[in-house]
Amino acid sequence: MAHPFICPNCGHRSSEAERTAGFRREPKGCANCGYAILFELLDDYYPAPDAAFFVCDREGRVIGCGRGSFELTGLHDEQLIGRPVSEVLGLQFPNGDDHVRTVLEWGVRQLSKPVSVKAEGDLEARATADLFPAYDDDGGLLLVLTPAR
Repeated sequence: MAHPFICPNCGHRSSEAERTAGFRREPKGCANCGYAILFELLDDYYPAPDAAFFVCDREGRVIGCGRGSFELTGLHDEQLIGRPVSEVLGLQFPNGDDHVRTVLEWGVRQLSKPVSVKAEGDLEARATADLFPAYDDDGGLLLVLTPAR
């Protein structure tokens, strides 16, 4: 059985028979760009070309910024890493929902969620959020923001 994966750094999609690198328990890295973290998808997922990727730890703090993150936020990696993603990106979901917390607490995907993004010092932008839980022992999530057209 093949498992679909996506790299948050370059957006490369791959299909692998194993979830780990060989006989070790270490997760697979990206064969395309060498990024150390791949996210397993339960279904195939095709992000938009201008989507921005953010990797967060189990507390919702940014631990990695991928393709499109600077273009969407105007912030460099060092301005984002280590800070709560909802705070630093100014994420506002309709009805006060907190989809980041839902993904972290319940380990479920949240797809096509409208969101307002207001990164520090930037203008408010509308986007669609797709959030994926990390299915490893460390927890965390992958946040994909696609700017509204």
